[in-house]
Amino acid sequence: MPNGRHMTTGDLGVYGFPPPALADVDPLARQFSPLVPGADDLTDLAEGSLERVVIAAPPGTLERRFVLAQALRALRPGGELLVMAPKDKGGARLRDELEAFGCAVVETAKRHHRLCLCRAPVHPRGLADAMEAGGPRRVAEIGLWSQPGVFSWDRVDPGSALLQGRLADLAGRGADLGCGIGVLARAALGSKAVSDILLIDIDRRAVAAAARNIDDRRARLLHADARQASAGPEPLDFVIMNPPFHEGGVSEPALGQALIGAAAGMLKSGGVCRLVANLALPYEATLAANFGKVSRLHEAHGYKLIEARR
Repeated sequence: MPNGRHMTTGDLGVYGFPPPALADVDPLARQFSPLVPGADDLTDLAEGSLERVVIAAPPGTLERRFVLAQALRALRPGGELLVMAPKDKGGARLRDELEAFGCAVVETAKRHHRLCLCRAPVHPRGLADAMEAGGPRRVAEIGLWSQPGVFSWDRVDPGSALLQGRLADLAGRGADLGCGIGVLARAALGSKAVSDILLIDIDRRAVAAAARNIDDRRARLLHADARQASAGPEPLDFVIMNPPFHEGGVSEPALGQALIGAAAGMLKSGGVCRLVANLALPYEATLAANFGKVSRLHEAHGYKLIEARR
């Protein structure tokens, strides 16, 4: 118990999903991952409001240092911070990053992870710089708001760029599943025949960026898992998407397959789904099982553009 205080569940935080074999996390600890719909936002916490935080650190340097800095800001001086990551996905850098913030670190290795335990220093260093570097920003190269950690945060993904040019003829009510920062939805809203579009993403940061990037009353935004979300009581005319196919840094085609099923469930008879995917991804069987007609519209740069109609 840091500082001899009695901790309550409100004093405890967890970021992501630390492996149970590596960390003892109270089941009632407050979840702060932006990839968990309904989780609390670490950036909203007052300084010194937590006693203990356990973090499954993200692999990206800017994102990881942002999360570490926010956790140290939110911890009371002397509060406990336990951070872990696979050695080849940021774990080898954890100790140096925490020591740069002024922490005295005890490092251990277990199950291909590095674990760093420390106490929040009374006078940490460099938190503001790390929070600014990893925080929301307008990326000049693409002219859009984004944040490190969001999918393709500082560039337009080549797959999205391919689909972007095939959305001008859309009409009616639609949805963008896994909307990211809103690149595809912005293109769809270029059609005046689009009456309404729902942007859904599991990443709270992406939804917040999309809200800044799209100034259009026809757009609605939802922080949710699109595999489980509902578009509302009325079936949709169209769905667009560039489905994710990585989870935890590992290729997982089942993610895209689940989104294809979700899209089919949202569409009315005759409704259309347009998606882009890496050529190697095995989506055709899932598309055929959920849609009446499937057409490959285009291939370029290792991607396939597909239209599926209910």
